Amino acid sequence: MLAAAILLGSAAQPARAALIEVAVTGVSDARGHIRVNICTQDTFLTETCPYQGEAQAMVGATVVKIAGVPPGQYAAQVFHDETDQGVVHQNLLGIPREGIGFSNDAPLHLRGPRFSDAAFSVQQGVERITLKLRHLLGVRR
Repeated sequence: MLAAAILLGSAAQPARAALIEVAVTGVSDARGHIRVNICTQDTFLTETCPYQGEAQAMVGATVVKIAGVPPGQYAAQVFHDETDQGVVHQNLLGIPREGIGFSNDAPLHLRGPRFSDAAFSVQQGVERITLKLRHLLGVRR
């Protein structure tokens, strides 16, 4: 009876959320913030990803920590918000002026990478991933 109660009790517990530590490389200057979104398949490449974090930009690499992410499949997207306006600035052709990146260094297509190329699994505990900023128009100075 006690064993059954323990099993039932553990089955009722929600899955433990993870802390995701995102190391963002290729940061060209210390202006602004590095902003990371952890996205579900439905929210990938949108501004409505459910898990977000930011850190002051540091030349070289910046670590952004995002807590409370439940186990599942996600994709990460990052941009260097050099002006701290909360948006990715683009040129007239829609090409980002600031550094951007995606998990798994997913290849870019006409409308951005596919979720399947950027997807990674989140389990319990601490998950560490690395995202590389790409400067599609060259590094701004």
